[in-house]
Amino acid sequence: MNTLIVILGPTGVGKTELSLQVAEHLGVPIINADSRQLFKELPIGTAAPTVAQRQRVKHYLTACKQLSDYYNASMFEEDVLTLLDKLFETHRFALMSGGSMMYIDAVCHGIDELPTVDDTTRTWMKQRLEEEGLSALAEELRKLDPEHYKEVDRNNPRRVVHALEICHITGKPYSSYRKNEKKQRPFRIVKIGLNREREVLYRRINERVLKMMEQGLVEEARRNFLYRHLNALNTVGYKELFEYFDGVTTLEEAVAKIQSATRRYCRKQLTWFKRDDTIRWFNPDDVEEIIKYIDELS
Repeated sequence: MNTLIVILGPTGVGKTELSLQVAEHLGVPIINADSRQLFKELPIGTAAPTVAQRQRVKHYLTACKQLSDYYNASMFEEDVLTLLDKLFETHRFALMSGGSMMYIDAVCHGIDELPTVDDTTRTWMKQRLEEEGLSALAEELRKLDPEHYKEVDRNNPRRVVHALEICHITGKPYSSYRKNEKKQRPFRIVKIGLNREREVLYRRINERVLKMMEQGLVEEARRNFLYRHLNALNTVGYKELFEYFDGVTTLEEAVAKIQSATRRYCRKQLTWFKRDDTIRWFNPDDVEEIIKYIDELS
């Protein structure tokens, strides 16, 4: 039976190295499921696989998009399913690894088909966000779609704006398009979750942020500063450094904010993944145990 193995877990847990070892053991490439590692301009801040790691194992959907490219979970679903059709012609196993919750769910369960937002509406809503602010748009969403308002992350401008775009172009609530029906896939899906003790995970996150700074995260953020309005840069690490460039914070404060925001995102990822009882959890250091589990899949 063709099997997609999905290695998932919170940021900083150690997915990259474990995935490389599993991929080498199976003799398969790695499909990236990190929504920000898609962008070639952000290798440091997204902890993207290095050139050496990509030479070690072939990666798909890594550093393949530009910041200006529009991309979403639905497009990712389509790209991965097309890729899997080809990979399963020569391999019984395929491997996908990452921590972007919606992207992983899109491949495993499918994503609701929403109307396409036209450029005029997208530009109009972007302008409104800049002029009116997120709170005003969230209040508008409460009136137009109270059901979705209750569950949406109202601190995430992309989520609020997109829901409003759908409301305006269709005249219907965004929630009316959310059927949440799981699609059947013509292959088996095996999810391997990686986690560590919280104290260890937080220490790894803090250390990784400092390493990113040493690798040149400030310079990377400065190179992309002019594009700060793009959704791809609404990302931990860049947002905090943009505040530093604006003179709102010191560099030391920005680093502390990046560490704190990354830990917060880590908790959000774990909360999301823990709801899925099909995930088999491991410590990423238990490589032999994980490979044994994969080998025993019938």
